[in-house]
Formats: sequence, C-alpha cells, structure tokens
Amino acid sequence: MKTVSGFPYFEVQFTKEGDVDDAAEVSALRDYLKKPNATDLVVISHGWNNDMSDARTLYAKFLACLRDVLDGKAIAGMAGRSFAVMAVLWPSMKFADEDLIPSGAAGIGSVVSADLVKKQLDRLEKAVGTAGRSKIKRARALVPALANDPKAREKFADLVRSALPKGAADAEDASNTFFKRKGGDLMDRLSKPVTVPAARPSGGGAASIGSARGGAAGIGDTLSGVLAGARNLLNYSTYYLMKERAGEVGRGGVNGVLRDLKKVRPDLRLHLVGHSFGGRLVTAAADGPAGKPTVDIATLTLLQAAFSHNGFAVKFDGVKNGGFRSVVSAHKVSGPIVVTYSSHDSAVGRAYPLASRIAGQDASALGDANDRFGGMGTNGAQHTPESVNGTMKAVGGAYTFEKGKIYNLDAGAIIEEHSDICHDEVAFALLKAVAVS
Repeated sequence: MKTVSGFPYFEVQFTKEGDVDDAAEVSALRDYLKKPNATDLVVISHGWNNDMSDARTLYAKFLACLRDVLDGKAIAGMAGRSFAVMAVLWPSMKFADEDLIPSGAAGIGSVVSADLVKKQLDRLEKAVGTAGRSKIKRARALVPALANDPKAREKFADLVRSALPKGAADAEDASNTFFKRKGGDLMDRLSKPVTVPAARPSGGGAASIGSARGGAAGIGDTLSGVLAGARNLLNYSTYYLMKERAGEVGRGGVNGVLRDLKKVRPDLRLHLVGHSFGGRLVTAAADGPAGKPTVDIATLTLLQAAFSHNGFAVKFDGVKNGGFRSVVSAHKVSGPIVVTYSSHDSAVGRAYPLASRIAGQDASALGDANDRFGGMGTNGAQHTPESVNGTMKAVGGAYTFEKGKIYNLDAGAIIEEHSDICHDEVAFALLKAVAVS
C-alpha cells in the first residue's frame, strides 16, 4: 500500500466516458477500507490543465499541507479519526502553454498567429471522440482562409462545434447559445476584445499586469481580430469539452465507486475535494445520476472551481435554478460546503467573459459577481440563499462552519493564480469543515 505524507493513498483512474479504467484499483481501496482502517476518506480530483504527472505532483503538495495542519493539532474534534485518500485521475486536457502565461506568446500586444490556432486544433483533435477528429482536421484546413473569407469562418465554427458532445449545454455559461448561433455570427462575437475583470486588492494588492503569478491582464484580454476569434472559439470549446467530461466522470464513475464503498462501509465519512474542473467533477459525484439513491457526502470543498457561480443558485435568471441546485436542496452534502475564490484566478475568469460575448452582452469587462456569467473560482457561489461570505483565515483562525451552509471564502490574499491551492491556510479551512461533519 502506498502512502503520501503518511496518508494511505489509492489512485483510481477513469476513462473519458466516465468508466473505471482498472477495477483492481477500486478493489484495493475497498479491501483496505473493509478492515476498517480509516474513519474518513478524502476523494480529491485535479482539473482541466493537468496530465497524470501534474496531478500527482499537485496531490503530493496538497496532502503535505493537510499533514502539516493535522500534525500541528490546530483543529479540535479530530481525536480518533483517521484518513485515507482516493486520488482521482481523469483524462483532462492541457491548454496551450501560451494561454496560461500572461507575458507569453499570446500576451498583451502580441498577434495571434495561424500556427497558434493550428496548435490549439491539434490538442482539441486529440481530446474529442473518434467521430469528431475528421471534423477538426477539416477545420484546420480552413485556417489560412479565415481572415478574408466569411464563409470559411462560418464553416470553421460549424465544424468545431459539430465535433463536441452537446449533452452538457445549458444557460449557466451560455453553452446552449454557443451551439445555436450561426457560425459567422459566433465568430464575429468572439473576435471582439474580451477583458477579464481586474483583480481586486487583497493582502498585498492586486496582481500587476503581466504578473507571472496570473494577474488580471490574462491571455487575450485586449486582442481582437479573426484569428483571436478563432482562438477564443477553441478555448471555449476546450472549456466546454472538459465541462462535459468532468460531469460524466463525476456523476457516473466516481459516484459509482463511492456508492460501492458505502455498501462496504456505511459509516465511512466521504470528503470530496476538487480543483478547477475537478470541482465540477466532485460536485457531479455528490449530485449523482438521476433516479439513484443519494450517497451521503460529509463535506464538499471546491478549490478555484471551474464552473458557473450560479451552479447552486435559485432562479439565477428569474426562472432557472443552477445545474447543481439539488446538491443543496436535497441535502446531498450533510456537512459544510467550502468554496475558495480569488480575483487573481484569470484561468477561470477568462471563460465567462467569452460566455457573455456568446450571449450577446457587450460590456468591456465581464465575468464578475454582478454578471450573469461568472465562475465559482473567481466569485464564489452567487444567488444562493445558503451561502455565507467570508475570508480565508490563517491556520488557527476562527471559522464557525455549520452543516447545510455554503461558505464562500475570499482567498485572494493567499491564492494568487488558478493552481496556487497548496497552502496550509487552504488545508486548515478544509479540515475545519471536516471537523464538524
């Protein structure tokens, strides 16, 4: 049995269809828990920009923070509790490196090249299903004609969209409109400059423009033109594909594993932790498939989650509830839900201004808490009666977490970019929620 920072550690890999890749991995975890050897299981999921090596590195660093806090005995109520870890590995997709470096090749003042667009198409081709790959190849052949041929632009958008699954389209992020708009109109909208909201001052102040820590002036903020529109279309397509996949893996595969483990150990406390699209994955796992009995989840912690800030909302547009409203209304998480957010998270912040463009909103700065389209990792849970706003505290600080509540923790003084989640302060907040579950 492998251990990481003293925690019994079990990896479970899933396919892009949401199936368990190797049943022996689940069997090993089930056999360990039968003894029983742990009172609590931490189920942790990586996000959209991680391959397996990145995910393992992230898990090792984060679990080291959990161990530091536990060994420091900063949390009361943990006597007699022991933890094991289920590390979820799922086939997410890396964005082009340039898209995460504000001062990089696609940064402010640069020009989006045809080669960059083709590189994005290459990555998207590897991620879509077999039936979609020929459509991406056909879209690639159109790139040289995009600048001067409106029909090529329309066909390009139609081909890219036709390669994507449509089951996750909804109003929360304008993905339903993404599939409905005419291709030429969509390209025109995405060719306009899109500005991510500026980072709010917190702690040491807002991240500066071009900051290597992921400051407010992220990728594509001031770029415009046809190739910039193509790049925005492909970024949004990648976002949407990972959204759909994270939901499939969580609602299907991970929920099924947890259901199996609870049959073996009904007393086992389950703590779901997700970063980025891993936040959507574990929330979908808590929600579960329609028609199935609920799996009791003790706590849910969303670290810079890459899904809509209306995910838990009540009638966010006056009519519709958020896609995960039932997680709250049906009490599928018995303990606290903790949500970290940071205005320095330009990776989450970038997708939602694009959603606003797709939906037809034309303000220059979009995606903040007052916009219909915004991210959980940049704004916390919005239009959600159960939510409580607060600030992430130092280790030893006073939290008054209660069951049935959602705690939006402004972590801007600590989390300085999308993947900057491995801090003792983050681990402390998570474990304080665990302590009352």
